[in-house]
Amino acid sequence: MKTTLYIQNLKCAGCESTIINKLSELKNIYNITIKLQYATVTFEHETKEDITTVKNTLSKIGYPPFGEKNTLAKKAKSFASCASGKIKK
Repeated sequence: MKTTLYIQNLKCAGCESTIINKLSELKNIYNITIKLQYATVTFEHETKEDITTVKNTLSKIGYPPFGEKNTLAKKAKSFASCASGKIKK
């Protein structure tokens, strides 16, 4: 199955790198693509539960899906994740 999620706090290629690296670690998640200009992440997965896992992971690293509360803590995490992604590139 293929799913696209709109996410918050996506700013740059550093963010993109971090998200791809974290989601690639998840079981059953593959073919991950991000479109910065639309703030979307698209991925293929095996089950509907995998979508929940991806949403939870995105939220934990500071990129909550649209519709989820975007707290100051999540915004701060996204800045840290962004910087980390730039360093790892």
